[in-house]
Amino acid sequence: MGAASLVPRQVVAQHANRESCWIIVHNKVYDITDFLDEHPGGSKIILRYAGKDATAAYEPIHPPDMISSNLSPEKHLGIVEPSEDFEDVVKTAEDRKRQLLLDSRPPLDEILNLHDFEAVAKKVLPDKAWAYYSSASDDEIAIRENRAAYQRVWFMPRILRNVTSVDWSTTILGHKSSLPVYISATALGKLGHPDGELNLTRAAAKHGIIQMIPTLASCSFDEILDAATPGQPLFLQLYVNRDREVTKKYVQHAEKRGVSGLFITVDAPQLGRREKDMRMKFVEDDGCAKVQDGQDDIKKDQGIARAISSFIDPSLAWDDIPWFRSITKMPIILKGVASPQDALLAYDAGVQGIVLSNHGGRQLDSARSGLENLVGIVAALKTRGPWPNPRFSVFIDGGVRRASDVLKALALGASAVGIGRGFLYAFSSYGQPGVERAIEILRDEFEMNMRLLGARTLSDLGPEMVDASALHTHAGLAPRDNLYEATYEPLRLARFNESKL
Repeated sequence: MGAASLVPRQVVAQHANRESCWIIVHNKVYDITDFLDEHPGGSKIILRYAGKDATAAYEPIHPPDMISSNLSPEKHLGIVEPSEDFEDVVKTAEDRKRQLLLDSRPPLDEILNLHDFEAVAKKVLPDKAWAYYSSASDDEIAIRENRAAYQRVWFMPRILRNVTSVDWSTTILGHKSSLPVYISATALGKLGHPDGELNLTRAAAKHGIIQMIPTLASCSFDEILDAATPGQPLFLQLYVNRDREVTKKYVQHAEKRGVSGLFITVDAPQLGRREKDMRMKFVEDDGCAKVQDGQDDIKKDQGIARAISSFIDPSLAWDDIPWFRSITKMPIILKGVASPQDALLAYDAGVQGIVLSNHGGRQLDSARSGLENLVGIVAALKTRGPWPNPRFSVFIDGGVRRASDVLKALALGASAVGIGRGFLYAFSSYGQPGVERAIEILRDEFEMNMRLLGARTLSDLGPEMVDASALHTHAGLAPRDNLYEATYEPLRLARFNESKL
């Protein structure tokens, strides 16, 4: 069949097994038989859609050019024949339910804080998307501690300062930012909104903040760069591929396209067990094509996270840092540092900074929050010379929901703060306008809090403006965080099938 051939749907349906596997994506028919065992998530995911339209499952998880980049032209079989009941197929009951929820959302001007976005997202997101975005590892201690740590730091404001004008702008890795905040990388944006990460790119350009592009974005890398404005600063979050030539090509392409910072994730040699995600059974038995014996290459309960991440290299080590420095001139930041010892090793390795992070609580559970690690790491780095060090940045992420959280981190020595889920929930709830509203909310909070704190510029902040003496005390001394607890969904145990009782 030629590339422009019209393929009847009943013909596609005949190729629904391992020996001959065709799928439809965006009305195009592909023969992916030879790709089954190369798919990072395993063959069972694809075989579930053999002979069917896989667009709804494919689009949120893969960049749009993934198939065309991995399949030879002869595997592009043509355009699927239109179906009279196509709209009925697309508009599932879940789609209709979500539309009703979207229609009943609070008006955007009633959204007063980032917690509100999370509450709306929890209602409007499909169950599978909410499970993926909100889940954390094991008992989810780390994700809750990320939030709780900020409540154990108290302000010590200065008074009688002229705060008619306050300025919260800054520079991040040499690039101007209207906020001391960057958009931290979060994966699979199209699970939450059809435009995915493009919502962030466009809003960041409009409001002068910096977006970090995730390796596991739903939009392709070039699609995101094409949506950016000329000169817009962008960072790249990197999961290192087992095939280093793939990594080299990706990094150097990013640099050619103008990306100005490489954030290498170093805390994910294996993805954590995110049980909310796993319980959604991303790979299900029902409706799957029969798989031959010996081909059960992926656990059915692994969830989205593990299904898309098998390419990540667990052998990544300090010895690899010189190689990264040899393939790019971009500043290199190690994302996921959690100890003073590793902070000093990073400094001595010649990278340009670190992110104190426990991966949003999604990796090693009970790993301390970035904020709690900040005090000791800054103290260790001061032994290497003057502080702040203009050649070495210390970023932090995890649990940030307020400008006051950011100000606490900056006072304790952070260079800037990353917010991931807050912006993710904003565009999942309201698209690009939601991201813009989130930025406006943070801007208002910065203005108020800096005036009340007695800080005219960010350079006025220092450790003398906060009391962090209770930061390392985990005895629940702070008041309950009711807004956070209203959106946090407790873990559940395995359930009986009530229909069989």
